[in-house]
This record gives sequence, C-alpha cells and structure tokens, in this order.
Amino acid sequence: MKTPKNFLMDMDGVLVRGRTPIPGADSFIDWLNTNHIPYLVLTNNPLYTARDLAHRLQTIGLAIPAERIFTSAMATADFLRVQKPGGTAYVIGESGLTEAIYSIGYIMTDHDPDYVVLGETHGYNISQITRAIRLIGDGARFIATNPDPSGPSDEGIVPACGAMAALIEKATGVAPLFVGKPNPLMMRLALNHLGVHSEESVMIGDRMDTDIVAGVSSGLDTILVLTGVTVREAVERYPYQPTAIFESIGDVAAAFASPS
Repeated sequence: MKTPKNFLMDMDGVLVRGRTPIPGADSFIDWLNTNHIPYLVLTNNPLYTARDLAHRLQTIGLAIPAERIFTSAMATADFLRVQKPGGTAYVIGESGLTEAIYSIGYIMTDHDPDYVVLGETHGYNISQITRAIRLIGDGARFIATNPDPSGPSDEGIVPACGAMAALIEKATGVAPLFVGKPNPLMMRLALNHLGVHSEESVMIGDRMDTDIVAGVSSGLDTILVLTGVTVREAVERYPYQPTAIFESIGDVAAAFASPS
C-alpha cells in the first residue's frame, strides 16, 4: 500500500484509549504535522467543539490543532448549510453542536423550526424530548448527529444519540437522518472540509461497522487498527474488507513515517 496523500482517522481506539494516547500516536501526528500532510481526526462525539477536543489531546501529548478535528456536529452543520441556508432548528445538544449550528447562521428556536437536530447532552431532559416529538409531529425534519446508542463515561455506560433518536422515532414514526459515521455523508463532508479527493486519501479506524464501512462506501482506501473495538478474528465476517490491517497506529507510523 503506497503512502496516501491525505489521512482521515478516528480518534477513540485509534489515537487514544480513554484519556491515554495509544503508543505511536504522537510520532504519527508529529510526522503529519512536520511534513504538512493534510489530515483530519474524525469523531462521532458531538458534545465538544474542535477547540475543546484539541486542548484535551494536546494535554496528553498529541499536537493536533483544532482545524484538524472534524466532529459529527460540524458535519451536521455543513449538511444543513447546504440543504437549507439560513434556516431554523430546535437543537438538543451541548456546545459542540450549538456552536456549529450558530456558525452557519442558523437561528435556534422552538417555534415552527425547519429542523429538529438531536445531538448528545450530559443529561437528557424529558421536556426537551417531548418538545422535539411535538415539533416533528407538526412537520419539522428530523436530523441526528450520530447513531451510537451508548457511550462511555467515568461512571460507566451512558445513553447516546442513537438511543434518544430511537425513542423519538418510536413516538413519532419518523426516522432521523444520521449524519455521522457510518453514513458515508460524513466522509464526503470531511473530504470537502479538507479540500481533498477520496482517490488520494485513506481512512484509519478501529471499527469495521463504522469507520471501515464508511471509508469503503466513500471510495477511500481503509486501514483497520486492532487497538479498539474490532478484533482480527471478526474481520472475515464482513462482506467488505479493509485495504490493510495494522496492530496499532504505531505500526502505521512505522510503515509510512519511517524513512525508506
């Protein structure tokens, strides 16, 4: 596999495990930065802004600037800007989502909005969910940042966007459009954000059912690393396959970043 010109990569399970960097992640990022190679870190997490995430990564030794991070909230905002410029939305989410929606010139309102946009929060509010259900029933389009049903926290598993979206769908009979992975839409939006082409890019991920299928569906080469969710023995079960498999991002760094 020749060295790609551009890199897209997942964050959790590829660069970090919780709040700990995966060995080799720092050298890989340093190689990308030093050689001015275009890259984006993609995350389905819509809670935080790119600046927030960049700060977190930098405190653990990963020199990733905010402009190299692309979240499902940012992808959702990009999608809305193209679909209906200057629209209105009822938004359930934290600063990562609300800032992205504001940045495209949208007005947030619960009065006859064009869209209900569901993200994730640190504490879902039943009044907000009820309001969203009623607005969708009245004709608002239903968009959600990511399909993940649950996520980790310091205290254990917590419900995520996909679980709340399922509740709203059950109550309204209206299914949302999920913008985040594995929807290839997020990959196309990330490529557009970076200003590069799929034929010259690779997606690095730790999950066959999100990262790799999204990359394959978007025409990218794909690299599966085995430091996250998918184990090597499970790969053959899928009808699509990664272009390459590496034990970790450290091995990717050794393959591409080391002098030949």
